[in-house]
Amino acid sequence: MSYRDFNISRVKQKFNLKLVEGKRFLPEIEPVSPNPYLLEYLKDSIPLAIAMGSEKARSELIISPILFEVKKLFNEEISFFSGEEFNVDATVGLTGFCDFLISRSPE
Repeated sequence: MSYRDFNISRVKQKFNLKLVEGKRFLPEIEPVSPNPYLLEYLKDSIPLAIAMGSEKARSELIISPILFEVKKLFNEEISFFSGEEFNVDATVGLTGFCDFLISRSPE
């Protein structure tokens, strides 16, 4: 089974997870103003990505530029990978390609 075969109900059942809502998962952070170049780029690219209608278009035209900006905001101390094979445990179906992986490593 690949990652795309999972949905929230299947994950809850297969891994005996309990969904906890209303609690903060990530620490609070101060908002950051986006780079004006990113805003200008997104103003042009979002309508195109929506018109193209594919997940690949959204990934390339919207998500990647935002993650690249996050990488810059973290002084290049993180990395992100796109379309990487990420086989964690085939016995429970955790195999396949992830859209994006973010790493705390600069490489």
